[in-house]
Amino acid sequence: MKIVYVITRSDVIGGANVHLLDLAEGMQDKGHQVTILIGGTGIVVEKAKERNLECVIVKNLVREVNLIKDFKCYFEIKKHLLILKPDIVHLHSSKAGILGRLASWRLGLAYIFTAHGWAFTDGVAQRTAMLYRFIEKGMAKLGGKIITVSEYDRNLALKHGVGKPEQLITIHNGISTDRRIIKIPHNDKVIRLIMVARFDIPKNYTDVVAALAKVKDLDWQVEFVGDGVLLNMVKQQAKSLSLDNKIIFSGQCHDVEKRLVNADIFLLISNWEGLPLTILEAMAKGLPIIASDVGGIKEAVWDGKNGYLIPRGDINCLADKLNILIGNKTLRDRMGYAGKDIFESHFTYELMLTKTLEIYNSVINLNS
Repeated sequence: MKIVYVITRSDVIGGANVHLLDLAEGMQDKGHQVTILIGGTGIVVEKAKERNLECVIVKNLVREVNLIKDFKCYFEIKKHLLILKPDIVHLHSSKAGILGRLASWRLGLAYIFTAHGWAFTDGVAQRTAMLYRFIEKGMAKLGGKIITVSEYDRNLALKHGVGKPEQLITIHNGISTDRRIIKIPHNDKVIRLIMVARFDIPKNYTDVVAALAKVKDLDWQVEFVGDGVLLNMVKQQAKSLSLDNKIIFSGQCHDVEKRLVNADIFLLISNWEGLPLTILEAMAKGLPIIASDVGGIKEAVWDGKNGYLIPRGDINCLADKLNILIGNKTLRDRMGYAGKDIFESHFTYELMLTKTLEIYNSVINLNS
């Protein structure tokens, strides 16, 4: 089977990029011919080359709306698809999803779009949400299957008339993990928290820092792993609350699994989400989770079972749950074991790969 993946950004390693690389590598390992069409020549291309994945640069594929570049990009993608003649095209991210679906539809190719969280989800600015609802409704009318990474996103699409029930299929994200990483013993009196996310919308580091200020007298240290435009603002906030000696800003790191193994509690506080891979990575490592009750997170984090769900913007609730987990090792261990069980039952890489391949075969058969 010849598979072409299309994604917009190569400059950041986010959930959609990691998902695509894992999927592409898995399909290639199964003997399928894989090519990735991608905008730019950033770190994602480097990671793809490390996995021996073929990348073709689409020079006009950019995240920002640029009518001239977008027009050129449509024809650029179409040209590459004509040359590659794939059996199926799998599209990821909003811009690549729109232009790639148009090109695939025009050429009569079998195609699938994965929505890594909708751009019209709760928490997105109303005007932006209205625009993307309108666009996605139109795109869905062209046909093609749509994979959502959570039931929340599938139901959201149906609620707003984006696609028909038979078009929308939920395949939860799945990850492979390096079980060889050994936990480094540390001073049990100091509880190590970690949040792995970009300092950018929709993540909400400011609420995390504000909540931590309410429990600053407890023995904890937190590591923030990520980079982005809001980093300096959060650093200033931490300094103003006299927390800069308890917060480690590690920047963008490529050894996240090792850092997770050596943490005690995982945090992810956001204004909106799809189904974040970082939460699954933390569950696989046996960490209890404190996360925002947004998007598909509740499908992985079962409130009170393997962690706590926090209503969007509720700093007091976040501080309360931090206080409980920091002070209770037995509860942390119990939630961590429960999370690992949930991960192994529902969110493994092998499960995601098998379900995706089944969809590829069904779509190709329908298109032939």
